[in-house]
Amino acid sequence: MTASDPQPSPTARESSTSLPLLDAPEHVLSTLEADGSRRWLRPRLSTGDLWKRRRIVAYALIAFFVALPHLRIAGKPPVLIDILAREFTILGHTFLPTDTLLLALAMLFVFVVIVATTAISGRLWCGWGCPQTVYMEFVFRPIDRLIEGTVGKGGKPKGQVSAGRSVLRIAIYLVICTVLAHTFLAYFVGTDRLAGWLTGSPFTHPVAFLVMAGVTALMMFDFLVFREQMCLIACPYGRFQSVMLDRNSLIVAYDEPRGEPRKKGKHVTGDGAGSCVDCNRCVDVCPTGIDIRNGLQMECINCTQCIDACNDVMDRVGAPRGLIRYSSQDAIDGKPQKFLRLRTIIYPLILIALSAAFVTVLSTKYAFDARLMRGTGNPFYRTNDGQVANRFRLRLTNRTEETRNYRVTAFEPAGTTVTFTEVGEVSLPKGGSELLSMTIAVDPKVIKNGRADVSVTLADDLENERVVTAQILGPR
Repeated sequence: MTASDPQPSPTARESSTSLPLLDAPEHVLSTLEADGSRRWLRPRLSTGDLWKRRRIVAYALIAFFVALPHLRIAGKPPVLIDILAREFTILGHTFLPTDTLLLALAMLFVFVVIVATTAISGRLWCGWGCPQTVYMEFVFRPIDRLIEGTVGKGGKPKGQVSAGRSVLRIAIYLVICTVLAHTFLAYFVGTDRLAGWLTGSPFTHPVAFLVMAGVTALMMFDFLVFREQMCLIACPYGRFQSVMLDRNSLIVAYDEPRGEPRKKGKHVTGDGAGSCVDCNRCVDVCPTGIDIRNGLQMECINCTQCIDACNDVMDRVGAPRGLIRYSSQDAIDGKPQKFLRLRTIIYPLILIALSAAFVTVLSTKYAFDARLMRGTGNPFYRTNDGQVANRFRLRLTNRTEETRNYRVTAFEPAGTTVTFTEVGEVSLPKGGSELLSMTIAVDPKVIKNGRADVSVTLADDLENERVVTAQILGPR
């Protein structure tokens, strides 16, 4: 259609409020009707080979998600994002807020993995591993079919659902979402602390109780009301795929040259029709409500339900499988599919470099952190013996798994006096951090143009050392 062609006129209809509604002249979101109202999807279930494999993967992932917080590596959970203690534990290693470089490298690594995986295998994560898809398609939709019943092998309920069945469905949803919320919370507070909260009164930990209740409510809203719209509206990943995919990326694709033109019923050789019998089974089973025959679409989550449904129909009509299959845009167009290409070579090299940098930084990590900051008040003052003194604040952080004692062991220039706590040392528990007062005084002779550089060496009881530097201010 060109700019000079007449535009289709929207069709006016009457709404329930007697106001005219305009039908959209073009395709709208798959979960919306033409008038903008919600289109509730009840996809049919196609139990083909790919669905059976996805079911195994899904239940394995659910078991892994539930069990992971309860496992221990070196006495620690494999993954713990302890917000209260400001610690992040992964695979037995604990990282503190001062590990900003390690955190940045880890985030870059995850980002490149996502981009590389999408470039090679498309939206494999969305269809096989995303918690939204796993729980929606293998936990909550089966509950809907079990309680509400289905017409044949379809997804629509058998007539009007009774109030009792609806209440039962919501109650089961609530129980599952509560368990999921507690499991989710265990990743942030740990199972030991969570167990204590569960056995105690909510009034002793109101914030945690409100967080758990809020997460449960959000999950109920997501799986009961929002559902597939999480993938279509809220999740940005589908929109990113246009940047991360190329014509050789693996996608769920309809073989248009083979399937067109469509014709209903069993085809006869030589009738000029394509393999597609226009049964709409691929549309009926789609959990996001799209027609895969319209080409690559943002709403497609690569769940492979359309592949299973189409293969079943092809078997029935005696045609070869694969009208809808895992492929690429170039392969569908008859061009050779290239696995080795510039992107698939560069991404692994970047991942190797990031991994090497992460391991290097991790292996050279200090046993404790020491950071010297200038104190408040007068910039300098004179002591009774004539030295020029400055007040500082020392932030000490114990990065080990045991209690450590710290003391000052050396300083420069000669004649410098360092006052470090009343007893000359401080003890910190594992992962502990403390802000301490420190006074550094120097001979006025070492001060040039109102300044003097000093260094202080701190050590723990295992003789691990850190050197901190500071600039002493004094009279000009």
